Amino acid sequence: MRGALAWWRDAGVDLDFADEPANWLAQPPAAVEENAGTAPRPAFREPPRTAPAAAHRIVPQDGLPADLAAFTAWWLAEADFADGAPSGRIAPTGTPGAELMVLAEEPEAGDGDALLSGPQGRLLDAILAAIGLSRDAVYLASALPRHTPAADWPALAAMGLGEVLDHHVRLAAPRRLLVFGGNASSLLGHGTAKSGQTLPQIYHEERGLSALAAPALGSLAGRPRGKAALWRALLDWTGTETT
Repeated sequence: MRGALAWWRDAGVDLDFADEPANWLAQPPAAVEENAGTAPRPAFREPPRTAPAAAHRIVPQDGLPADLAAFTAWWLAEADFADGAPSGRIAPTGTPGAELMVLAEEPEAGDGDALLSGPQGRLLDAILAAIGLSRDAVYLASALPRHTPAADWPALAAMGLGEVLDHHVRLAAPRRLLVFGGNASSLLGHGTAKSGQTLPQIYHEERGLSALAAPALGSLAGRPRGKAALWRALLDWTGTETT
């Protein structure tokens, strides 16, 4: 017997295996007999889990600024907003009450003093020209004050970015609202755009503000079919006639 065990040990087998499952947490029979008649062990309970901390709110406790100039100043400087970094923030342009407010998700990576000053801005200028408008005639803003790669949009929504954006639109008071990007439109209560599909009116219909959600400008640049779909939606939305 000892020789057989030595042979298996030399072969590398130093553990005993069995096919039948075993309850390793069960008390051995001797311990069961010793504990007979005593109070049973309390059942195992998981330790209480602490509730996750509530998301930090970016909306001030005393409310958002009540006029557009004060709101813009807060938006460009508030430490609790945009990860506290003031650099790279781009102010909106235009005047309240414009015919059209254009809302992008964020500034372009190369923006300096002006919002959408790169390829996305050139695409926007072409879109505006096609419906008879220029950049000077619209109120142009972004949902985020600075370019933020891989922004955590669900976390931003939990922090109150949708409330901030809603307040911004109300202060700007445009007649129409054109939203580029599903993340921005979802903050205003609309589901994220699927497959780059242009979506119908979404926002503030109770006060007569007609809005259109479109794919993000960056995603439209290389998608001719997306541009064509947006063009058709814009014609229907604005009632623009073609010749």
